[in-house]
Amino acid sequence: MANLSPEQISEKLKGVEGWELKGDAIAKRYKFKEFMDGIRFIDRIAEVAEGMDHHPDIAINYTRITFSCSTHDQGGIT
Repeated sequence: MANLSPEQISEKLKGVEGWELKGDAIAKRYKFKEFMDGIRFIDRIAEVAEGMDHHPDIAINYTRITFSCSTHDQGGIT
């Protein structure tokens, strides 16, 4: 699978709200009312990611959860 060009990434991101290009990954931040709401959200995402064998980097900052996705073995976004 080939890496996408910056132009291709920009075009694809137009169709997904809140995602943005950050370095060699796409990222989105979610905000939750309570800490445990974010943790439950991560649990649901983790099941889907495991099934797809495509695992995001996840940063937990109290009620803010940030996902960063790239194709690590390709060194970019595919």
